Amino acid sequence: MDLIIRNARLRGGTENVDIAVEGETISAVGASYPGGAAHEIDARGNLVLPGLFNLHYHADKCLLGEIMRPNVSGTLPEAIEITNEFKRKYDPVEVAARAVRTIEQGVKNGTTFFRLFCDVGTIGGLRAARGLLLAREKMKKYCRIQVVAFPQEGIVRDPGAAELMEEAIKEGCDVVGGLPWYEYTDDEARQHIDICFALAMKHDLDIHMLADDTDDANSRTLEYLARKTMHEGYHGHVTASHCGAMAAYNDVYAAKVVDMVASAGVTISVNAHINLVCSARLDREPRRRGIARVKELLARGANVITSQDDVNDPYYPFGKPDPLECALMMAHVAQLTLPQELDQVMDMVTVNAARAARIADYGIAAGMRADLVVVGARSVHEALRLQPPRLHVFKDGREVARSTMTQELLP
Repeated sequence: MDLIIRNARLRGGTENVDIAVEGETISAVGASYPGGAAHEIDARGNLVLPGLFNLHYHADKCLLGEIMRPNVSGTLPEAIEITNEFKRKYDPVEVAARAVRTIEQGVKNGTTFFRLFCDVGTIGGLRAARGLLLAREKMKKYCRIQVVAFPQEGIVRDPGAAELMEEAIKEGCDVVGGLPWYEYTDDEARQHIDICFALAMKHDLDIHMLADDTDDANSRTLEYLARKTMHEGYHGHVTASHCGAMAAYNDVYAAKVVDMVASAGVTISVNAHINLVCSARLDREPRRRGIARVKELLARGANVITSQDDVNDPYYPFGKPDPLECALMMAHVAQLTLPQELDQVMDMVTVNAARAARIADYGIAAGMRADLVVVGARSVHEALRLQPPRLHVFKDGREVARSTMTQELLP
């Protein structure tokens, strides 16, 4: 045996167990595993989770807050404007260096799977894509990474973007991104979605779009995205992020869209901390929270996740990145505070995210991939409340990060 994690507490468990790992795979989970291993760790009754996910992360823009002017209005349009000023001079090596800094931090926080978004369009060309593909190569022994070809300036309103997305896929991007609400008209937004589906289906790739990331109640790209997903039989292959306009929909229309999303198997990534900062900036009091209708989506059985999205860039000046911090923010903003709701929140950065990424060998059971995190807490509630260190992080059975930080109260 290569690795045994002893005295591990699993979610919902009342007794400690041992987790035995052979190579890259969990071989057994149970009490008092017999024999030894080349590497043994005593979890001391702490919570062990499968590897955490960050499925929506604009790593090409990360840390731009260190070198760019601030977003004075705090709005999405100004954030896009600021970023475009810098994108014209993107250097792939510099993009990769910034991304690697934050990916390393994410791994230390227990993230073993990232989905990185790179802007692809006529302003920056393929520079961001090449930078994140370089970062993926540099970090491949620490985590799994997908790279999304993301048309930040639109597709119809940015002639040439579709061809650049095709080229980005040929160079190694493995998810088709989209931003349909940013097009000028509803018809062009639908064309945008159609183009993305054609690309994805041609190359057998998943789709991850930012839908209705606006305060405008008339922004309704999510409805068409769900219908298109059903029409094309792409159930389980599509994720939509933000969907903040849903907060402004009337209840009847919102209920219809929620039902369509669940029926189509579209995952919704609600990055609550981002929406709370960027949305409703022009609202008079009382202000809406500006997030999708999380509780209604959950009640209907939709797959809901939460992700980091941004780290110290013109959209959001904070971020570690840390999936447990994102989960804690989600619990606050969506008012998910009951014990069973905290479990739902933890699912958003674990099992729900794995479902969205279509990772079948995920979880803590024999035969699953040995991506594991030992958290310095005894329960889901404690892990969210305390935001403790990730004591040990494993990717494919190999320890890739550990925390040695201690705190003590002196006499």
